[in-house]
Amino acid sequence: MISALLILSFLIFFHELGHFLMAKLVGVKVEVFSIGFGKKLICKKIGDTNWCLSAVPLGGYVQMKGQDDSNPALKSNDPDSYTSKSPWQRILILLGGPGFNFLLAYLIYLSVAVAGWPKLAPVIGNVMENSPVFHQLKKGDEIIEVNGIKIKSWDEIPVLIQNSDKVNLGVKRKSKIIMLTIKPKTIITKNIFNEPIKRKIIGISPGGKIIKVHYSIIKASVVAWQKFLNDAGLIFKGIEKLITGAIGLNTISGPIGIVDVTAKVASMGIIPLLFLTALLSVNLGVLNLLPIPALDGGHIMFNLYEALFKKEISEEIMIKFTIGGWAVLGALMIIGIFNDIMRIIH
Repeated sequence: MISALLILSFLIFFHELGHFLMAKLVGVKVEVFSIGFGKKLICKKIGDTNWCLSAVPLGGYVQMKGQDDSNPALKSNDPDSYTSKSPWQRILILLGGPGFNFLLAYLIYLSVAVAGWPKLAPVIGNVMENSPVFHQLKKGDEIIEVNGIKIKSWDEIPVLIQNSDKVNLGVKRKSKIIMLTIKPKTIITKNIFNEPIKRKIIGISPGGKIIKVHYSIIKASVVAWQKFLNDAGLIFKGIEKLITGAIGLNTISGPIGIVDVTAKVASMGIIPLLFLTALLSVNLGVLNLLPIPALDGGHIMFNLYEALFKKEISEEIMIKFTIGGWAVLGALMIIGIFNDIMRIIH
């Protein structure tokens, strides 16, 4: 539980640091930088900002001059206030939080890729009966090449097979190299959203040996970027399927579930914990970009309206949207906590 709270606090700190630095960049005074909500337990003033640790650690905020989510009508015309800045400057401040979450995830993946990315070795564990390679491959064979591409780890193999109608394999068996040409078999399986999909297979599974794949800094930057895009894409797709009803509200997890998963992953070692931290960081960034008025995305939406139509959204509408946004977030939090409890019970 301690590891989970530390990670969540760090992610929130990094998110708010993005807002803080972008605010300072455009000349906005930041009055409070708080990790947590509620009663302030510890505060220290550095420069113009009170840096605080508050009682409820599930969140955090920066309070800028002329801006307060609890009072959307608050304004200040002072040159160092949030509301005196142009809509585009405010959007830059709002993008700082999610942007820093994305940056953190990318830097974690980059560091792991350079230090050594744990992956499954391309060594066969089992060969399926009646599969295209049942009589040609066996346990312990190492896949060294697929369609002329050198293989470093097992995760590269399914991607190459999926994109081919005919697969040329280079296989190492003891000291002997065997070259095979295989026609993949198409099966119906399910993706992570439990939807049926077509997948090409040749009928082999990995042996379970873990290796560390090291990348040059240039290749590591590409690997880290691809991993970040994959994470973000899955999260956006999950939100889309939640909105359309393709997946149910019972898939939502709350703070209890996050703490539980983090505690379990922490026991597996530093690399799995770093991967989870990066994933949570991407998740935090994506969720904050949703166009819900209580989130960064909602404020970006208001500022885009002002920038495009050269007028502010009415105070009455802003207050109604903000209250509605908090209601939506509160409902999702309750659903998430309920799901967490039900999972623990069952």
